[in-house]
Amino acid sequence: MITILLRLFTAPHRRHVASLLGSAAVVVFLGAWLFSLAEALPFTTSLYWAITTATTVGYGDITPHNPIGRLLASLVMLIAIPMLAAAFALVSGAAAAAGVRRILAMTSKFPEGTYRLVVGMSPTVPAILDELAGMGIPVVLVADIDPQTVRDGVHVVRGDPTDEATIRKARPEGAEQALITGRNDGDVLVSAVMLRKQAPSLTVTALVSAPSVREALSDLGIQQTVSASELLSRTLAASLETPHAGEMIAQLVANRDAFAEIEAGTAAVGRPLSAIRTERAGLVLGLVSNGEFTLGIGDDPVVAAGDRLLVAQASPARQSRPAQIADRL
Repeated sequence: MITILLRLFTAPHRRHVASLLGSAAVVVFLGAWLFSLAEALPFTTSLYWAITTATTVGYGDITPHNPIGRLLASLVMLIAIPMLAAAFALVSGAAAAAGVRRILAMTSKFPEGTYRLVVGMSPTVPAILDELAGMGIPVVLVADIDPQTVRDGVHVVRGDPTDEATIRKARPEGAEQALITGRNDGDVLVSAVMLRKQAPSLTVTALVSAPSVREALSDLGIQQTVSASELLSRTLAASLETPHAGEMIAQLVANRDAFAEIEAGTAAVGRPLSAIRTERAGLVLGLVSNGEFTLGIGDDPVVAAGDRLLVAQASPARQSRPAQIADRL
């Protein structure tokens, strides 16, 4: 029963309820001890009196007989009763809200087909979820949060993202890609271990800061590690040093449909990237080899079997303009 009740709450709610119950227990035990001294009663008898007083049962078989005892009784009633009432109100409110959500079928269904997996919660996750859901990409989020606080199009697997059983519920083997975040680098590392254990071939990106954690993630086979603060600082520094470079980065980020990752093809195998750029129509931004991306500016990598090209493509609206002009002519 306690486990079921705990699942109704997010972590902040659980801490709030635990704080109220803990404070009420302190008041009850302290009041019982002082009452036993004031009324010259055994502690167990005074504890029984304090519990019946705090819970508003009040059998009346034990009552204060002096001013100090009456003062203690008043303090126990004024402090403990509101605390217990607030805790019970939170529990009953959460249970009622969960019942309403079940009745109205407000919980999202697990997405069919492929989806993106986001493990953990950090300040950047809500914006990432908005971007993915805005593009119509199914997303599964593993975090200890209320599903109703997340926008439509995101299925929430509620639980501890560092727990193996919670990760298993997210079915990582069916995900196309995964992003791991967390409150700190330690949580990210633990989640990565659990995720890699259940989905060894899954492409994973991790948001971390410490170089030592990046090295540990690399040993797990996770090559794509990003530091949000470092990425932002470098982008801003590039904008200050070369203003138009910053503008280019902003336009690339804004035009989400301008990128495509395609197979290099057998004809490109064994040839340098510069030759592919010369022959191919459009802009080849770089080469993806063994899960790592390279611009190929300082060197000229050779395309191997299984490599992919990251290309910039015109939006559908721009692609259709030449055809529309031709039709008019």
